Amino acid sequence: MPAQESIRSILSVGRHRLSLGRTREVAAIVLARPRRISALIECLWDEDPGVAARAADALERASHQKPSLLAHWKDALLGLLAEARPNKLRWNLALMLPRLELTPPETVRAMAALRDYLDDRSSIVKTAAMEGMAGLARQNAALLPEVLDTLRILSRSGTPAMRARGRILLRKLETIHEPIRHRLTN
Repeated sequence: MPAQESIRSILSVGRHRLSLGRTREVAAIVLARPRRISALIECLWDEDPGVAARAADALERASHQKPSLLAHWKDALLGLLAEARPNKLRWNLALMLPRLELTPPETVRAMAALRDYLDDRSSIVKTAAMEGMAGLARQNAALLPEVLDTLRILSRSGTPAMRARGRILLRKLETIHEPIRHRLTN
């Protein structure tokens, strides 16, 4: 990549707004040079929906390997979570959310946004919201009963992808829930 090539110009390459373009390259750049993350974060609000979608994908990929990249951007990402409309942006934000260290009030705020995501027309957004809710319940045990109920319902009534993901998430969360319930009843 030439030194003058910006993160935005790399992300603008793609035939369709949902194409990956060079997102893997951008994720690698940010992992190698974390100071470049601010340019990537800025692209989440880009007027070009393709750039914003690819920025979300690149950020999700990079933060999967190094969650600490998101720490400085927690407030911005929580704000965007509530206002995001494009599907690809929504599902990537839902997947990144549990990588943030959130306070209990922040988990409640994030949970409200993810509840709205469950009303999205996109099965991918709904499935990612389920994943995000499970991650929030791991951070804030007070959310666990609601998340378990939601996952139980969606693992019976959702799309095939939602049912499959719901069963996986329930197995993981129910192993957490039992010790908590035991402590509360004893």
